[in-house]
Parts: sequence; structure tokens; C-alpha cells
Amino acid sequence: MTDPIQDYQPRPDLLQDRVILITGAAEGMGRALALECARHGATVILSGFREKALESVYDAITEAGGPEPASLPLDLDKADEQLMLGIATTLGDEFGRLDGLVHTAQYIPFLSRIDDYDADQWSKVLRINLTGPFLLTQACLPLLRSAEAASVVFQADRVGRRALAYWGAFATAMSGIEALMQTLAEETEASSRIRVNSLDPGPLRTAQRRELYPAEDPNTVPKPEQLTDAFLYLLGPDSRGITGQAFSARPASADANRDAASEAETALP
Repeated sequence: MTDPIQDYQPRPDLLQDRVILITGAAEGMGRALALECARHGATVILSGFREKALESVYDAITEAGGPEPASLPLDLDKADEQLMLGIATTLGDEFGRLDGLVHTAQYIPFLSRIDDYDADQWSKVLRINLTGPFLLTQACLPLLRSAEAASVVFQADRVGRRALAYWGAFATAMSGIEALMQTLAEETEASSRIRVNSLDPGPLRTAQRRELYPAEDPNTVPKPEQLTDAFLYLLGPDSRGITGQAFSARPASADANRDAASEAETALP
């Protein structure tokens, strides 16, 4: 049977005239997705904490002839409720609605045993990976409700669905993301046209993964741009009516052997 998300092929005008906010848009999956959303017609709001890196994505979109994006520098580690509400007000004044919100920003500083996990780092990982997405989504809900058929997508991770040793705060935050997704989907399904889902793209060839797995051959891991179509499916009209689901961009078996080798490589004493 064909998997609608793993075999999806988006049409060129899939996101025409839609407004989509992407966190973590400066690099990795966020950057790749921002470029693809713009290529398929969306006005993309680029969010990240490194303004210069956002400028690079901005330039790449405009040079490719995409709709002019907007830049939203945002440090999820320092953002509070008032800042998020202010961001939502600005977006409302500028765009009037929000058709899509994608959380791709992720922070994984290191792998560590619970015995040794630094408490300050634990709090920071939870703020960036869980509390920040909650606050931004909460602030943007009125804008999402103003759209004809809005979509919220949380980038997930396998350790949020089945925790593994040494992933500590990140696994805890990703488990929370799945719970947040399910809760919000339940709360919005009957009262709005918002759909809420999570998507695990699997391991990606990013700078963050290189730091965690320095001995891994990067050619064995796909680039983010190879897996953007799954996100486009959840953002576009072809996924209307689908909410509260935890998706994977690739079959679990595709990553099993390599992940086992990577975990063995990074096993801590």
C-alpha cells in the first residue's frame, strides 16, 4: 500500500499565497524547508536566533524568485510569554493570519548519563525544545484560527517516541512535544480548522549530528532537502482532515541498522 507521506510528490503551486512560519530556519531542516515552501508559493517567515544566517536564507529565496520572505530573529532560550504575544501581534498586523507553523528548531548540546546531567543545561534544553514551541504556538493560535485551514507541524524525533540512554533532556522534551501535539489536536479538532501533527524526518546530515556522531560517515545520512516533501504534505491541502498523528518521513527499518551502530559508537562508560 502506498504511504501518503513517504511517497508524496507536491505540485508546484501547493502552498500558493500561504503564510508559513518556520522556526530553526537558519540551518538544517528548517532552512531546507523554508526554501521548498517558498518554491511552492508560500510567503515564509524565517525564525532563528542567528540573524546573519537568516539573511542568507532570505537572499536564497529572493534570488530564486520566491515570494519575499520575512525575517524574525528569535532566541527560544530567552523568549517569554510577553515576547511571544508581541510577535503574534506583529504577525497579525503584517499578515492577518497564519496558514502554517512548523517547529524545526532543536537544541542537543551533548549526550550524557542522567547521573551527570548538568541541571542548567537540562533546563535550557527543555526551554528551547518544549517550552518555546508551546509559548509560540499558544500566542499564534488566534492567527491560526483566522486561516482557512491552518497546519501546525512539530518536528519530532525517535527518542521522543521511545527514549534511549544518554538522550536525557532532549528525549524528555521530545516526549513532551508528542504530548503537546496530541493535546492541541484534541482541543482544536472540533472547534477550528487547525490540524496538528508531528513528523520525525529521521537522522539528517546536519552540523548538529556531526557533533553528536563525529565518526559517522555523513554520506550514509540523507540531507534535509531530501525529506522536505513529507513536511509539505502536512502543510498543504492534501492533508486536510488529518490531525493528532505522529508521522515518520521514512520507514523505521530504513534507519535501524545505522542507528544501532551510531549508538554503539557513542556509548558512554
